[in-house]
Order: sequence, then structure tokens, then C-alpha cells
Amino acid sequence: MPAKLSDHNLREPVSAYMRTDFVTLKHDETVAHAIESIRNHASSGDILYLYVTDEQNRLTGVAPVRNLLTSDPQTKISSIMVHSPVSIPSSQPVLFACELFAMHRFLALPVVDDENKILGIVDINLFTDEVVSIAHQEQLENVFQMIGVHVSIGKKVSPLSDFKGRFPWLFCNISSGILCAFIASRYELLLSELAILAMFITVVLAIAESVSIQSMALTLQVLLQRNVSWRRILTSVRKELLTSVLLGAGSGFVVGVIAYLWRNVVWQGLAIGLSIWFAVITACLLGVIVPTLIRKFRIDPKVAAGPIVLAATDIATLIFYFSTANLILG
Repeated sequence: MPAKLSDHNLREPVSAYMRTDFVTLKHDETVAHAIESIRNHASSGDILYLYVTDEQNRLTGVAPVRNLLTSDPQTKISSIMVHSPVSIPSSQPVLFACELFAMHRFLALPVVDDENKILGIVDINLFTDEVVSIAHQEQLENVFQMIGVHVSIGKKVSPLSDFKGRFPWLFCNISSGILCAFIASRYELLLSELAILAMFITVVLAIAESVSIQSMALTLQVLLQRNVSWRRILTSVRKELLTSVLLGAGSGFVVGVIAYLWRNVVWQGLAIGLSIWFAVITACLLGVIVPTLIRKFRIDPKVAAGPIVLAATDIATLIFYFSTANLILG
């Protein structure tokens, strides 16, 4: 195993840099038995996490050392472990490990094969020439920032290649902007008679876009997990739907009241508030559904999801905004 990682190694398989002196526990054994196993385990490196496996030696969870030391000796490991652990497929490059470290800020990550059996671990000492002390948070923050630099260096491309990779998604925003202008033109008479609708267009779009980006960011974290099931995705959709109902109600109420106080017309405030409520619910769902569908088509959701989610959110928001206003005020 090479001593340290340099920027020239980011495309190499992460398995070339993993440690094999890790501790595994069985999910059905007790804390007392696990502590005894650790005492008998000779390791040349720090034990940061304890990895839990099933009868087929597949990775099923992670037991932090702190959980182990503070639990009753007769407690089962399965009840204190963290389920659905983040792992790195052995075929992935070091750059992928950098991204996971920068995103999740773990001190170590397990490397698994195609059957989800643990092969080794990589830790953050791989990315720095300095000894990392987990007792000093400021130093740890510097390490994660340096890992982010590794990621950015590994992704350096020529301006032309960068243009080819980014312009299609920028064109998506251009197209949605033109389509939004066309939608607004269909309600030109309504806008000319009710100027307050034009005043609040940017507010409505800003709220919907912010909510969609929040939902998308949460969804991308789920999609980075190794084994993403439809059940987990549906759970995420259900949770976001309930959250969006509350977010939409809160945002719609605040903006609707402001619109009412501005012009002292109840129906205008009601129209703007309801349109925001519908738009926020739609934006939340788009933030979950679009990245999921993009991943199913084997496109990098981190690159493509943002422009598509924002474009779809803008179009849906204006449709709800003008349709609701036209229905109530028309």
C-alpha cells in the first residue's frame, strides 16, 4: 500500500489504498463478546469504527466505539449499530472516496465487493501527511477541506470539455426561461389588470426554487448510498410530501398576508398564498423524483439534477401561480 495519496492517484482503484486490519462483529453477538474480540485483535492502526456483518459476512451496519462502551454488556450489537452504512465499492476510484469523505465527514469508510462483503477500510490519514487528531476539531475541519481540494483537482478538465459538460444543462434553464415567458404571455391581460401579481412573481419563484434545491440535496444523500431500494425512495417521497405541505402552508400564509396588507384585497392575498402552497408541494416532489429518475438512467444526478429540477420547478410554479390567480380573480 502506498504511504500517502497524491493528486496523481485519484483515478486509481480505492482498493489499492485500503487497510485490512479492521474489526468486524456479528450482529447477533453481545456487547461483552464484542469488547473481548477487540481486546484480542491486534491492529497497527486506530480502531475508529466496528463493522457489523451477517451470517454471509455481508456488511449490515457500523457500531461506533462510543456506542459500544456506553451500552449494557448483554445488549445485542444489532440494537446499537447504525444501519445502512455508507460504503465504497472496491471498483470505484479514489476520487469517489474523496467525495464521500467530504460529504459525510466520516473518519473511515469500508470498502466492499460486489456482494457487499467488506474487504478493507480507508481512513482520512490517507489524504494528509499530518497525523490527524480527532480531539482537535479545527484540525479535522482542515483535513476535510483538503479532501475537497483533492476532489476539485481530480475533476479538472479543459475549458472545451467543461463547456460540453455544462452547456446542455444551461440550455435546459434557457429553454425553461423561454417557456416561462410564454406562460406569462398567456396571462398578459390578467397581469395588466392586477399589477400585484407581477410584483410577487420573483418571490414565488424564489421560494419554490429554494425548496426544490433543499429536497434535491437530501435526495442526493440518499442516492449516494450503495443499496438504494424503491422502498427507501418512497419513504423519502412520503416524508418530503408531508414536509412540503407544512412549508407551503407557512410560506403561503406569510406572503399572502403581506400581499393582502399591501393592497387591502383579500382575494389577491388568497390567490398568491394558495399558489405558493401548491408550488412548494410540487417543488418538493420534483426535488425527490427528478434526481431518482436521472440516476435510474445512469446519469450523474449531482450534475444533471440541479438544472432539470430548477427548470421544472419554474414552469410548474408559474402554471400554478397564474392558474390559481385566474381561477380566483379572473
